[in-house]
Amino acid sequence: MLDIQKVIQESVHVKSAMLAECSQHIQSAAQMMIDTAKRGNKIFWCGNGGSAADAQHMAAELMGGLRDHDRPAIASIALTTDTSFLTAWGNDTGFESIFSRQIEGLGESGDVLVAISTSGNSGNVIRAIDAAKERNISVIVLTGKSGGKMANTGDVTICI
Repeated sequence: MLDIQKVIQESVHVKSAMLAECSQHIQSAAQMMIDTAKRGNKIFWCGNGGSAADAQHMAAELMGGLRDHDRPAIASIALTTDTSFLTAWGNDTGFESIFSRQIEGLGESGDVLVAISTSGNSGNVIRAIDAAKERNISVIVLTGKSGGKMANTGDVTICI
């Protein structure tokens, strides 16, 4: 039988470690996104699987208002949501460039890319980071474990 108390205690432990180790990085990432929104630039999000769901959720919260539905919308776009583009481009050219191609077409200097990968090894997310850097787009990396290949590739890296 699943030990619910143990599962919750593990979650508390992870959050305590995150508080101790990641607070400054989280603050830096938040400030970067605030500054981007104030300038009228865009925040892009990408990831695969559960990270895609996280990307879509966070993009929607920023666009919609999170806690304040009366504030102006923040230009926040999940690169995981255009199924016509994703399926056509993935089929015709390959899955590895589905995010980088969108950064090429939509990204501008001063924007931010939030790149999410639990392993830190998602090839299409890494290529999006590379495309962002080529366009002077700041990068926030959200990853886990050791950070994988994405470790230290962002302007800010939050590794949990």
